[in-house]
Amino acid sequence: MAKNLLIVESPAKAKTIEGYLGKDFLVKSSYGHIRDLIKTDDAIDVSHNFEQRYEVPADKKAVVNELKKLAKDAEMVWLASDEDREGEAISWHLFETLGLKEDKTKRIVFHEITKNAILKAIETPRTIDYNLVYAQQARRVLDRLVGFELSPVLWKKVKPSLSAGRVQSVAVRLIVDREREVNKFSATAAFKVVAIFYTDKQKEVFRAELPERFEKAPEAEKFLNDCINAIYTVRSLETRPTKRSPAAPFTTSTLQQEASRKLGFSVARTMQVAQKLYESGKITYMRTDSVNLSDTALNAAAAEIKSAYGEKYHQLRKFKTKSAGAQEAHEAIRPTYFEQHSISGDSSEQRLYDLIWKRSIASQMAEANFEKTTAKISISTRSEEFIANGEVMKFDGFLKVYMESSDEDESEINLDEDNDNSILPPLTQGQTLNLREMNATERYSRPPARYTEASLVKKLEELGIGRPSTYAPTISTIQNRGYVVKEEREGKQREFQVISLKDGQIKLATKTENTGAEKNKLFPTDIGAVVNDFLVEHFKGIVDFNFTAKVEKEFDEIAQGLKNWTEMLRTFYDPFHVEVETTLLNANRASGERELGFDPETGKKISVRIGRYGPFVQIGESAENEEDEKPRYASLRSGQMIESISLEDALDLFKLPFQLENYQGKELSVGVGRFGPYIKWGESFISLPKGEDPLAVNLERAIEIIDEKQLADAPIAHFEGLPVTKGKGRFGPFIKWNDLYINVPVRYNFDHLGEAEINELISKKVEKESNRFIQQWPAEKIALENGRWGPFIRFGKLMLKLGKNPATKDKYTAEELSELPIETVKKLIEEQIPDAFTAKAKKTSKSASAKKSPAKRLVKAK
Repeated sequence: MAKNLLIVESPAKAKTIEGYLGKDFLVKSSYGHIRDLIKTDDAIDVSHNFEQRYEVPADKKAVVNELKKLAKDAEMVWLASDEDREGEAISWHLFETLGLKEDKTKRIVFHEITKNAILKAIETPRTIDYNLVYAQQARRVLDRLVGFELSPVLWKKVKPSLSAGRVQSVAVRLIVDREREVNKFSATAAFKVVAIFYTDKQKEVFRAELPERFEKAPEAEKFLNDCINAIYTVRSLETRPTKRSPAAPFTTSTLQQEASRKLGFSVARTMQVAQKLYESGKITYMRTDSVNLSDTALNAAAAEIKSAYGEKYHQLRKFKTKSAGAQEAHEAIRPTYFEQHSISGDSSEQRLYDLIWKRSIASQMAEANFEKTTAKISISTRSEEFIANGEVMKFDGFLKVYMESSDEDESEINLDEDNDNSILPPLTQGQTLNLREMNATERYSRPPARYTEASLVKKLEELGIGRPSTYAPTISTIQNRGYVVKEEREGKQREFQVISLKDGQIKLATKTENTGAEKNKLFPTDIGAVVNDFLVEHFKGIVDFNFTAKVEKEFDEIAQGLKNWTEMLRTFYDPFHVEVETTLLNANRASGERELGFDPETGKKISVRIGRYGPFVQIGESAENEEDEKPRYASLRSGQMIESISLEDALDLFKLPFQLENYQGKELSVGVGRFGPYIKWGESFISLPKGEDPLAVNLERAIEIIDEKQLADAPIAHFEGLPVTKGKGRFGPFIKWNDLYINVPVRYNFDHLGEAEINELISKKVEKESNRFIQQWPAEKIALENGRWGPFIRFGKLMLKLGKNPATKDKYTAEELSELPIETVKKLIEEQIPDAFTAKAKKTSKSASAKKSPAKRLVKAK
């Protein structure tokens, strides 16, 4: 048995660290937190200094039992969880749960997984920092109190099964507020004038723009008319040097933003990939709001820049963190080894590493120097002047790391594209220019941009809301709760006018453009908007930006030992609890109801609101007696919202479903359902192509869609006499045979699968499935299965260890597993989950639990 037990959070990190330490160290993983607040109402006792009750989840009991045994046998236990508040709390939970002794426990931290960093950490251990633990406890307790007290209010006053969170509610408010800004925005049009000039050499063309805009088409047309016989002269020429400096190395926030913009990663994906890079020793710790680099890193970056690019490209820079709360993290995110320009392996990891390496190296490189030229061009027939901007790079500096080659044909210049960084031809003051073309294009003002995941993170950081560890879970939570959706939306066609002057002729044209198209933007749902309005009305503090930022500062003060965490919670909780009880007693039910007008056919009132199953439109009043005529209902379609749907759009919803003529003896209709608009043909449901208006589908178009579907679903082959079909699903392309779905790897050409390839894919899948189960007991939801890392027990949705055969003190053989009785398997399950087969008490009914006030949910009797 090793003298030292070192515990980290993840098995990947454990494997990497174990390679750096000798035989005296055994490195094990806790697999994250090993315990959490109990799920019941009495998890926090607010009457006794917010005392908490914790439990070890069922899936962690085996881990805890193993760590307890190893800790008991070890001479020293080293707690090596991450260096932030969450990591400190994990170490504390391990200390408490494993029953460790202070004289036999050491806490170490490191921000990079290298041999030197690990050995240095072991040379300089410390004790658990309880100020960091208290800060994490304060956040956990506060968020649990808010969630447990607000959620029942939402169940009663808005809709069952809703929940609320402190930071999440603020994030939803930002998205709702922005959506309303967009909906209220009224676009205004003006004409932008751009000209293409050339010197005596025809190829030396450049773009110039008129700073003024014309509000009306006649004004723009008159300007172009006046320019027909004008003489264009370079009135002034100004050249000045400019510089660009590199950005600071990545923090968690800036990495999430840049990975979203450049790589298209979601915030959650960025953190997952970064975690893998950190655990494999490729980068430093990825949860940080510091832009500082250590002296070791600065020296390593300098050496690599001088080696790879030359002395003149290096410039030492020390960035300072603006965030007052950046106390825990010691460094920005950077490569562990600067000489490692790229890595092998997973594509996502390669791309993110490349981004981190470039940003880190660039931060220590020299400025890029440019020469910027501004030419003002006079018009002999008008007082206005065109302005042309050009830029010439004199020294690339840090841009050498980012620079990409481009070979654009300068004779083909986009008149509508701003291009201040283009290169101007040699010009002289007083020089006469030739006009090749001039366009006055109608351009509309744009509404505020909806949030992407990246821009929402940036806004939260600007407001001081949340910390590096909270951004990804916050954004995932508001989407999982159905308050926000991330989606693409098609734009609408809009006409605009273009007035052109070319070869002395004025031409007018009307063109169309797609406007309002959105890609991967965050939209509030109706329920998200209704919940937000309810919280803003009754719990202003919870969704107030300044209040939420103030709470974050208080967490920082607790972490620094400047504030008592229970006093901070008491100051918040007492008035909040009173607000909850007052709202339960006095607040009206919120449904977001809005009256749209009256049905032109029946004269009945049309309204829209939130119902049990989501937003819907209603024609008529709710029936009070059985004899009364019942109202008609229709669900809103994707992209429609209660507060913005028009009367016309609401009436269209009642046109669906509608019948078409029968096709091939089967009934044919068009409708809209849970998964969008569809065609129903006999008993078959066929989704309409994305963006297609169901109201515009006629018999001819319906038949086209049916034929396309039949062609797509036609068998592409047969295997053992059964048809093989193919399709594309959530996890990529697949083939289907005998109710088996078989993923098609990228090495196969999915569009041209041959018979041999199909047979190979199916045979492998059938063999894998036949070897998957060793024994099954479906009634007990128990099975012995072969997994990637060896055989295991599947108990419901849990995957449990088999352990060793007590008789042989060795791993079970395949033969032993095939004959293992169910009673023995149950005992193995109970060793890991002691109450696995204990009859559970019946749960109280939902209606009974809903009646309990939040006061009783969280406060023990005094």
